[in-house]
Amino acid sequence: MASAKYIFVTGGVTSSLGKGIISASLGKLLQARGFRVTIQKLDPYINIDPGTLNPYEHGECYVTEDGAETDLDLGHYERFLGIDTSQSNNVTTGRIYHNVITAERQGKFLGKTVQVVPHITDEIKRNIFNLGETGDYDIIITEIGGCVGDIESLPFIEAVRQVRWDVGPNNFLVIHLTLVPYLRSAGELKTKPTQHSVKQLLEAGIQPDILVCRSEHHLPNDIRKKLSLFCNVHINSVIEARDAETIYDVPLLMRKEKLDERVLTKLKLPHKNEPDIEQWKEFLGRLKNPTSEVNIALVGKYVELPDAYKSIIEAFVHGGAGNECKVNLKLIPSEEVSEENVQQLLGEMDGILVAPGFGERGISGKIATACYAREQGVPYFGICLGMQCAVIEFARNVLGLEGANSTEMDANTPHPVIALMEDQKNLEMMGGTMRLGSYPCELKKGSKAANAYGKNKIKERHRHRYEFNNKYLKDFEKAGMVPVGINPETGLVEVVELKDHPWYIGAQYHPELKSRVLEPHPLFLRFIKAAIDFKYKDK
Repeated sequence: MASAKYIFVTGGVTSSLGKGIISASLGKLLQARGFRVTIQKLDPYINIDPGTLNPYEHGECYVTEDGAETDLDLGHYERFLGIDTSQSNNVTTGRIYHNVITAERQGKFLGKTVQVVPHITDEIKRNIFNLGETGDYDIIITEIGGCVGDIESLPFIEAVRQVRWDVGPNNFLVIHLTLVPYLRSAGELKTKPTQHSVKQLLEAGIQPDILVCRSEHHLPNDIRKKLSLFCNVHINSVIEARDAETIYDVPLLMRKEKLDERVLTKLKLPHKNEPDIEQWKEFLGRLKNPTSEVNIALVGKYVELPDAYKSIIEAFVHGGAGNECKVNLKLIPSEEVSEENVQQLLGEMDGILVAPGFGERGISGKIATACYAREQGVPYFGICLGMQCAVIEFARNVLGLEGANSTEMDANTPHPVIALMEDQKNLEMMGGTMRLGSYPCELKKGSKAANAYGKNKIKERHRHRYEFNNKYLKDFEKAGMVPVGINPETGLVEVVELKDHPWYIGAQYHPELKSRVLEPHPLFLRFIKAAIDFKYKDK
């Protein structure tokens, strides 16, 4: 256990302060100094995982290589650190209690009364130490979801308190992210909310080592002194975290505040070389100094909450920087799109992405969007359901299959061009039973997809129950919608392309999940390049 160092990131005053971004930024800085770092998220909700949650409740569900449905913060961890996470990197209250109750039913507690302390806290600690015991990491950063003081967070906070005694003070560190609000009427920053938040941590037996203070304004020295005095934290460990222009500025801002140096000192780790963040700076340079600009529509069901498409939005940031292009992303609710207004809504767009989703709501708008992009020659990128909508539209309007649909939307469709996968037909449990995680795909040589990847064999992450119906494969291919990506084990169609179109690709998988800051996803890179070419084709 003690071979790894454990950092815990807690939050106070309010939620949504950016614990995930602070954790990822710190992880990036430590990684850039040569340390092996990973990050995990402990979520206090009772769902086993976020797989059955509406995106409006919790944002997108992020899927890992090993098929875990996890919190969207794991996307930040992977994008910043450039590493893969796993089932072990996200643990919920639901999973903790499920494991303990299952063990109790199996008679593993030898007749003892099962209690929150020690049994629930021991299970939380077991999950915390899982990553450290692999020997793969020098530092484990653990983000505790929610706010200090929340009833559901109490067992996690108690487990963190116990960890200090399990691993020793030199292997343990708590960073508390808090809010220092500015009262405009009084013209001053107020420290009292932070004092109360730290007091709640102290009551739980935890003294934070570092305060990271979110604020719209600069923290003057007198405010830092006050926080230091009343929160029992050294003044050098009161870190300012002002609102940033982009989340990708945060590692540099935290470096400027010497957050990584304070962490290394407190954990008694050697201050290895200065962090090597030149590539990160180059990325920011391209991001902030674009040489071109495109307008791309993201058509989806949940656009009122951008976090529902977090990975897609960030993949556009990475791909835009890779093309030195500013991507103006316009989020359009698919329910508002129809055959009558599609030209009005999408006429100014240089590219169109139809987003993933489930259920019938808004499906006609997605189909109308796919039709418009096909007929007008606008670059089109369909992801998961976005690919399926392109298939349905093509079946209806090119193949002439009246009533063609997915059996998800119409169980009695005369032409089920998208159908439920065989291994999904007799399932009774909804959670964790989709086709999840990484699967291989073989791309057709010379296809746009293969040219984008620069290779013919790829692996991508999935999250779906329905698939292209191979009964219609030859009809589609003959008419010009070509299956250029096939799973070699099942024959499942993974990628389709239109022959006579500048750039029209549908992917059954989720390429956005593998886009990284320093490694933009090739399909997003090429899609944005196609949008640039489309915009300037007549100029």
